[in-house]
Amino acid sequence: MERESVVLATLVVYKIVLIAIGFWASKRTNTSEDFFIGGKTLGPWVAATSSSASASSAWSLLGVSGAAFTMGLPALWLFPAVVLGYTFNWLWIAPRIRKLGNETGAITLPSLIAGHGQYRKPIIYACTFIVVFSFAFYIAAQFQAAGGTFATTFAIDASQAIILGTVIILIYTLLGGFWAVSLTDTLQGLLMAATSLILPIAALIAVGGVSSLIEQLPETLASNQLTVAGEHTGIAAIGFVIGLLGVGLGNCGQPHVVNRFMALKDDNAVRVGKYIGIAWPIIVIGGMLILGLCGRVLLSEVSDNEQVLFGVTSMLFPPVIAGIFIAAVLSAIMSTADSQLLVSASSLSHDLSTNSSQTRQLLVSRLTVAGMCVISLVIALFAPEAIFSRVLFAWAALGSAFGPVLIVLLSGYQIKGSFRLAAILMGFFLTVAFNWMENTPGDVLERVAPFFIALGIAWAGRQSLSKSSG
Repeated sequence: MERESVVLATLVVYKIVLIAIGFWASKRTNTSEDFFIGGKTLGPWVAATSSSASASSAWSLLGVSGAAFTMGLPALWLFPAVVLGYTFNWLWIAPRIRKLGNETGAITLPSLIAGHGQYRKPIIYACTFIVVFSFAFYIAAQFQAAGGTFATTFAIDASQAIILGTVIILIYTLLGGFWAVSLTDTLQGLLMAATSLILPIAALIAVGGVSSLIEQLPETLASNQLTVAGEHTGIAAIGFVIGLLGVGLGNCGQPHVVNRFMALKDDNAVRVGKYIGIAWPIIVIGGMLILGLCGRVLLSEVSDNEQVLFGVTSMLFPPVIAGIFIAAVLSAIMSTADSQLLVSASSLSHDLSTNSSQTRQLLVSRLTVAGMCVISLVIALFAPEAIFSRVLFAWAALGSAFGPVLIVLLSGYQIKGSFRLAAILMGFFLTVAFNWMENTPGDVLERVAPFFIALGIAWAGRQSLSKSSG
């Protein structure tokens, strides 16, 4: 059987399973709380694996392996950056945000950080704009990744491939909401972890082991790819390293990630989930970095560095096995899009709603999911960009807008409404402004400066819990 036939057959079976999950989950989705946060009943395996999958997907599999292939050793800084971000989330954010969410009754991150008083509505409006703007580009990157893989595998038009992937995601997200997204992300997260174990091990064996890889890398990498700071020296080198480590800062401000923590059913789910949630990035990010470096030795050249995973897979495995791997990865890289569609819908339909009925909220939510799909599809089709850079921009914008305020709130303080709003807007718009400017080493200005400026503003506006936040 040809590889294309295997991929197609595997995809058909896999997508039938996803849509079946959507139908099953639709029976458990009766209220907006069910649709957006699963009734706050997630267990540790579903919460940990689905939050990890939704946080990474196309970026971790294709972007990280491609970055290692292109950058060489400097890309290794992504490992501590991402792992430390996940660790902070599970050890510090998760138990606190679950408690605060239960106390306040909030089911979305914007509603949690908006507080009360005269600034609540402006903060909600600002958060909604930031979520929709950032996720439009973030989701487009997932559609683009899936479409590019479809196009490469089946030799079909990329536009048709992107549309196909979009329709599949739309169906099961509309049907089951949070439950469908969480369960499908769990399945996809496990596939990603398995792929990130098997492929790097096979690639290391192919190059002759770790010692052989170390010996051969100098023959395939340029001199500036063999140092931890790349082409940078002095202060620029320090900025480059801080910039890459700054990738982890955004983790605590991702609505689609922390939403899983708010949905945990009890303290035991937090305790068990942290081990799964921290192990996942160690396996996936570490595996993809190794795969990208092995790709430098195994592949003479690739037309697109973000397709190096598929190049190595096709080289090392027979068509049938390679086809199954490609199909699994192709399905897995869609997992971020569904979660972000759901968060976008929650911001527009739930956070902005005014005492509408549960039925009406669910209808508006599903219409919002469809609308966001169309917007992101247009961006993916007509404004393509590298997955790595597009995701990191959206990641930094969301992290700098929401992370600092959330950290201060979870530290046991309230924040004056004006300072909340200022911190959120400053974190977001500074990220956008620095993104438009000429790149600094490691994009340190874009990834680090807005976060700490926003954190300073939020900290300056802190109050004791006995005082009003308005």
